[in-house]
Amino acid sequence: MRSDVEHFQCQISDGIAFINLNRPDRKNPLTFDSYAELRDWFRDLVYADDVHAVVFGSNGGNFSSGGDVHDIIGPLTKMSMKELLQFTRMTGDLVKAMIHCGKPIIAAIDGICVGAGAIIAMASDLRIASPTAKVAFLFNRVGLAGCDMGACAILPRIIGQGRAAELLYLGRSMGADEGERWGFFNTVVQADELETAAADMAKRIVAGPTFANSITKTMLAQEWSMTIDQAIEAEAQAQALCMQGNDFTRAYDAFVAKEKPVFGGD
Repeated sequence: MRSDVEHFQCQISDGIAFINLNRPDRKNPLTFDSYAELRDWFRDLVYADDVHAVVFGSNGGNFSSGGDVHDIIGPLTKMSMKELLQFTRMTGDLVKAMIHCGKPIIAAIDGICVGAGAIIAMASDLRIASPTAKVAFLFNRVGLAGCDMGACAILPRIIGQGRAAELLYLGRSMGADEGERWGFFNTVVQADELETAAADMAKRIVAGPTFANSITKTMLAQEWSMTIDQAIEAEAQAQALCMQGNDFTRAYDAFVAKEKPVFGGD
């Protein structure tokens, strides 16, 4: 997987890609270019054999301030409807690329995480926060609907319909303690422990059966639109596929030998 990106930072080590936005002086806003490059990077991740988990981290004490006011918001006010739709579809494509990349994504959230930054956190599989994390889906505060980049579909599945409606209608901030209580954050750790906690979680994922993990991510996304009967059948097929893999045999052999299994991702 390529790490020579231009509009965000990327480092790949031991099966984990560590990425973050890189404009800390402005709390890491997104631009047209960073949106597009992130979208393409996550699309390519589907085919990467050297990355099995992603940590989307913070930078300079903040995660992201969302779409850049000067580089994005200003130009949007002058665009035609066709151009606007091209933009909103492109931003939605980033979320779709994250969901369908086949690799678990951990968001490590410090400080400001608002607008499109909150969407990126929402689209991740797991979220770890520092005590200063503040998440806001503030689209209605700039005269827009809260239904941006899949928020009305995904956020209620994480925190519930009523809580999601409150955040999307009011555009208010959700702090770390509230976010953990509501289930948005998996855990809250001190700021100086955030990177280590996210890396440790990623290492645990990478040490597991990575092919099976990719199937889990696929099913978590696909089963949103299935009936219970369809989901049970889909999981039966998925599990039978995993049972043909070598990691299943490795786990059995290790259990018999009273050893810890060492998975190979196949």
